[in-house]
Amino acid sequence: MDNSVVIKGNKNGITLLLDPKLDFETLKEKIAVKFRDSARIWGDHKVAIAFQGRDLTDAEQVEVLDVIGQNSSLDVICVLSDDDTQSKNFTEAIDETLMDRSGNSAVFYKGIIRGGEIVEKDKSIIVLGDVNPNANIISEGNIVILGSLKGTACAGSSGNHNAFIFALDMQPSQLRIADTIARSADASEGKTGSTGPMLAYLDHENICIEPVSKKAIGNINLRPGIV
Repeated sequence: MDNSVVIKGNKNGITLLLDPKLDFETLKEKIAVKFRDSARIWGDHKVAIAFQGRDLTDAEQVEVLDVIGQNSSLDVICVLSDDDTQSKNFTEAIDETLMDRSGNSAVFYKGIIRGGEIVEKDKSIIVLGDVNPNANIISEGNIVILGSLKGTACAGSSGNHNAFIFALDMQPSQLRIADTIARSADASEGKTGSTGPMLAYLDHENICIEPVSKKAIGNINLRPGIV
């Protein structure tokens, strides 16, 4: 039996066990076959995913997520690290906020948003990749970036003060939530020097940027129907 790629389900989503010795292109081919053959088992659920057995770069993670998307009906909403109380808490937050109970689902954008590009949607946006300097991402709902944010992000563009912005690497040139703006100079005075996933939200007309934690998530308004 070929165990170079093993998929395990758990209460938080799925764990993908990967052979550390295979070259990456061969590994992607085996991942494609594994998900294609088991697509009926996993269905079309929204899931979090964790990688074990092999360290993947951010770019490699994006490629693997793309392969999964092409060969199954799964919607991967978050990548968990091995650790990971904080990531699990964030997954719970996504479950409350991005899975809109009124049926207005989030939009997935796969790939890098390059400088000069503008991505604008009337729904929440999940980016499976980086937002480069001079790129703009605008959403009437929330913004989730499974990569680096180095451009401009505007959440709650229609005036939603409960919107938030999440990035695995938060280094924005500008953040905006509703009508409140924080530029890079402002952000550098806050907590963006911390490593790991970061969350930006509006608190009394100020944009707060904090490492993802139960406390930070608790500060977001998680009312049903807010996307």
